[in-house]
Amino acid sequence: MPSPATALIVVDVQNDFCPGGALAVGGGHAIVPVINTLVPRYEQVVVTQDWHPKGHASFASAHHGHEPFDTIEMPYGTQVLWPDHCVQGTPGAELHPDLEVTSAQLVIRKGWHQGVDSYSAFREADRETLTGLAGYLRERGVEEVHVVGLATDYCVGWTALDAAAAGFRVSVIEDACRAIDLSGSLKRAWANMADAGITRTTSEHIL
Repeated sequence: MPSPATALIVVDVQNDFCPGGALAVGGGHAIVPVINTLVPRYEQVVVTQDWHPKGHASFASAHHGHEPFDTIEMPYGTQVLWPDHCVQGTPGAELHPDLEVTSAQLVIRKGWHQGVDSYSAFREADRETLTGLAGYLRERGVEEVHVVGLATDYCVGWTALDAAAAGFRVSVIEDACRAIDLSGSLKRAWANMADAGITRTTSEHIL
């Protein structure tokens, strides 16, 4: 059993990231049973949701002449342009209906600033705007975080890296994640996480 000082962060297991959604991650729905098995093992559970306003700056539809998966330069750096997804209050932004996270004590909604994307549960893409999650975890005595969800190479990876930068021990539970893998992004994400000292593990080692 993970100790009371270990928190599980469940990242963006939402309808739009699962098969049939606007930005579906291949096999995204397959992690739901794994996460449901993990959740009861943790005393502290945090859930995140992508939560974009209509016309968000990360949407290709907000940029004339651009298509999904193009990249552009924003004031905070290079931005991948995505299909419209996880728009506030829409069915696509809802958590997967089979996800069992009623024991979660906190839901972090990210990406709600109109002009800034947000992959990480800790910091937005401008790398300056904090969500407050690090302080919340510290005040609850958390020393280690385990990260699961969608997608490994974006929101999971950025969350894990920022957790490590904030001083937490970090593990990513690989079989409870799935990746987009856009132009080698998964390989880069795992390499970046390894460089940051993040552990790559499986649910078998937790259960």
